[in-house]
Order: sequence, then C-alpha cells, then structure tokens
Amino acid sequence: MAAKIDLGKLSEKELMALKRGVEKELKTSRTRAIAAAMQELQDAARKIARKHGLTAGEVLGRKRSSRKASVSAKYRNPNDPGQTWSGRGRQPAWFKEAMDEGKSADSLEI
Repeated sequence: MAAKIDLGKLSEKELMALKRGVEKELKTSRTRAIAAAMQELQDAARKIARKHGLTAGEVLGRKRSSRKASVSAKYRNPNDPGQTWSGRGRQPAWFKEAMDEGKSADSLEI
C-alpha cells in the first residue's frame, strides 16, 4: 500500500493535482484490466474454435470492415442544396467562396 498522505496539509491546487492523478491512474488501471480480460476471452475463443475446427472469427461472428463509417454533412451550399460538406478534410470551393463573401460557417450549418 502507498504511503499515507495528510490531505489536510495540502493546498487546493495540490489536492486538485492529486485528484487528476488519481483519476488518470484509475482510468489507466481500468483500461489495462479490460485489455487483459479481452485477451483472455480471445484466447479462450481461439481454443474452443480450434477444438471444433473453426476460426475465432467464425465463433465470435466477426466481420472485417474495410470502410470507415461515413460522417453526416454539417454544412450545405445555400446556392446548391445538393452540395454538402462534413467539415472534415479540404474545404470545398463553394465553402471557401462563401467565407470570402463574408458569410459565417454558422450560417452554412445544416
């Protein structure tokens, strides 16, 4: 067990730093526990699958996806409502033109 800390002697700033440190460590600990449990589960699934002449993917019903999920549109061209932009990647020409004309990004939001 770690050494005892007299919390009453710490300043508010020190207490907040300690709190952030504890929260970060709790999150890290939880992440490690989840990763260990997942590894254990995958190992067990592989063992069971091999026993039955299958793969772990077949047993767990995994499908590999080569595509990322699409992002919904965030902005629409007021001059051509068919043209939209998610706000990711390069700005389309119509968006740049609207900005140059003095329009705000908020005014183009869907």
